[in-house]
Amino acid sequence: MSISVLGAGAFGTALAISLARKGPVTLWARTPGDMDARRENTARLPGCPLPDALSVTGDLERAAAADILLLVVPMQKLRSLLTDNTAILAGKHLVACCKGIELSHGVGPVTVIRDTVPDAIPAILTGPSFAVDIAKGLPTALTLACPDEAAGATLQQALSTPNLRLYRTADTVGAELGGALKNVMAIACGTAIGAGLGESARAALMTRGYAEMQRLAADMQADPTTLSGLSGFGDLTLTCTSEQSRNYRLGLSLGAGTDFDAGTTVEGAATARAVHALAQSRGLDMPITAIVTALLDGTMAVPDAMKDLLNRPLKEE
Repeated sequence: MSISVLGAGAFGTALAISLARKGPVTLWARTPGDMDARRENTARLPGCPLPDALSVTGDLERAAAADILLLVVPMQKLRSLLTDNTAILAGKHLVACCKGIELSHGVGPVTVIRDTVPDAIPAILTGPSFAVDIAKGLPTALTLACPDEAAGATLQQALSTPNLRLYRTADTVGAELGGALKNVMAIACGTAIGAGLGESARAALMTRGYAEMQRLAADMQADPTTLSGLSGFGDLTLTCTSEQSRNYRLGLSLGAGTDFDAGTTVEGAATARAVHALAQSRGLDMPITAIVTALLDGTMAVPDAMKDLLNRPLKEE
């Protein structure tokens, strides 16, 4: 089956590079510039040459002619991309590769696909991964969630590469929540380290943050084992411990009181606000998510945030 990647940021480019080592792939960029001529995405993924089998285009209709389309655009822009191009995306395998909860509707990427292109075959590819690792051919394992088991098996075969190992599940809700919520917890962990609160504080935030992830997942009828896999625990571990994570770096800036590049897309910022609203509407206690939202909105200072968490009532684990 033919494959196109829609979105030429670092992660989209990396996926396209990895997949093009198996066969022809088209990478769609809003502004491709001279990427095809230079055979490198110098702006987003320098030092990672494009394979000969990878072609770059600014023509979305050409890219959308493929059977499988990987949607590698920011979560908050996914709906507009799909809504504006419903006709050429109809009937395709649409695989979301973004992580987050939509601010406007409070849903994940698979629901956005179902809402906007109802006759498409939706799926999500998520898990612990950094673009440069995938592009350089380093071993990476991800979760592919697709509600249609036959389509999921087809996608698993088509999208696996020698360095990219995919594990399949039908639980799209669990996979969506794991990928979205770990970004919120990464902001919290980065804040703790940036504020000089130490590794023990980070471990506590990761653990209690994971409990919040499980709480929301259970309330939304996700399979509890999904959160213990790559899309949940695996991605949480990677994102909360590495400065390659933009969410973690944002937290570092919050904790240290330093400026952060406003032009950098940080999915966890919008997701924190969306999940906080979702938790309130469902009557769920998610204190770390609430505090990250307050920090981002500037309604709480870091010392007060830590004090609030430490002064919560004692209880059983």
